[in-house]
Amino acid sequence: MNETIDDLSIGGLKLMQAAKGYRFSLDPILLAHFADIREHDSVVDLGSGSGILPLLLARLSAAPKLVGIELQPQLAERAERNVALNGLQERVKIVQGDLRRIRQLLPPAQTDLVVTNPPYRKTETGRVAPDNERAAARHELAGGLDDFVAAAAWLLKNAGRFAIIFLAERLPELLSLMATRGIEPKRLRMIHPRQQEAAKMVLVEGRKAGRPGLTVVPPLYVYRGPGRDYTDEVLSMYESPIR
Repeated sequence: MNETIDDLSIGGLKLMQAAKGYRFSLDPILLAHFADIREHDSVVDLGSGSGILPLLLARLSAAPKLVGIELQPQLAERAERNVALNGLQERVKIVQGDLRRIRQLLPPAQTDLVVTNPPYRKTETGRVAPDNERAAARHELAGGLDDFVAAAAWLLKNAGRFAIIFLAERLPELLSLMATRGIEPKRLRMIHPRQQEAAKMVLVEGRKAGRPGLTVVPPLYVYRGPGRDYTDEVLSMYESPIR
């Protein structure tokens, strides 16, 4: 498969991606900056793709152990090469496997932070892309939202944190599933393309066995006007100091 090596302009990170097919978007960058990652955290990314989220979090924190779980063998292999490309083999590990069988992959209650940028669309909604990598990134072909939330609940320690970016239109479903799985929603941020436009995406953080109480923080606007110029906040995510 033809690949490109792209400079992400974030802490010198580089990413190998398919020239055509699945390529990362702005979403993992927004999620990486939203997640409450701490110095000694153990971190798991569910549905890691080419490994972008563990790589970003490794650059944005001093977390010593980050694991990416990816179902598709070709993506998992590419993620491993991306870890090596960025010299992060001692901190980042890629596990090829099905998160629906999380109990066979990783032990329970050992993780401080679980992050995920899962497929947003149910299989019966929208056109499924002909490319396997792109289709699995957009549609729930190999696990629905509840599978991701259930895997997070298995992995997290009590008081461990779960951070997700998802479709705003499916927010009620997400909050309900989190509560059902024992992950209390604690922080929420709506993502709007522009001011005066409806939110398209949402960032949510939950805490396993947490106390009730949700904080809705000010919204995030992606573009500054009718064009495609990012707002200062989004631009600052590319300029964040690397720890």
